[in-house]
Amino acid sequence: MKTLLIAGYTAFDISLFDEKDIKLTVIKLAIRKKLESLASEGLEWLIFGGNLGFEYWVLQVALEMKNDYDFKLATIFPFKTHGQNWNESNQTKLALFKQVDFIQYAYDAYENPGQFREYNTFLIQNADGAFVFYDEENETKLKYLVTKFNETAGFAVHYLRFDALQDIADELNADF
Repeated sequence: MKTLLIAGYTAFDISLFDEKDIKLTVIKLAIRKKLESLASEGLEWLIFGGNLGFEYWVLQVALEMKNDYDFKLATIFPFKTHGQNWNESNQTKLALFKQVDFIQYAYDAYENPGQFREYNTFLIQNADGAFVFYDEENETKLKYLVTKFNETAGFAVHYLRFDALQDIADELNADF
């Protein structure tokens, strides 16, 4: 797998707003482990949609790993107006999505809901698989994208689930 689409819960979805929260440390450790594993299998490109939460955390970890693993990073925003109304703190995070190897906008502005379907189809057609922080027991609007991933033949989906995070947290606790 050379190209990986990143998708997952937003910080709002899982009520994780503090950058110093131990839960975020566990999530980032899980991200690092998965990216290391996929890098050993030939991963080259990570594709982001510019969403806060899991995508942003993967971006942070990937940037830390970029020199060692030679990752190439792309952000394909759905609209040129993406994030324009975000607060200052989130604008800083949005800026990080624009400091990657490739940036593109699918549309100038939102016009109709069909654009999201077309955007998601385009992302899936241009990736070999996805790394997704999602658990069916905690459904969000991400459900529709995950369903599309699973319906796409030959599209590998790597999940990060809450039970895996608990295992990592238990390992960390055992070390202390």
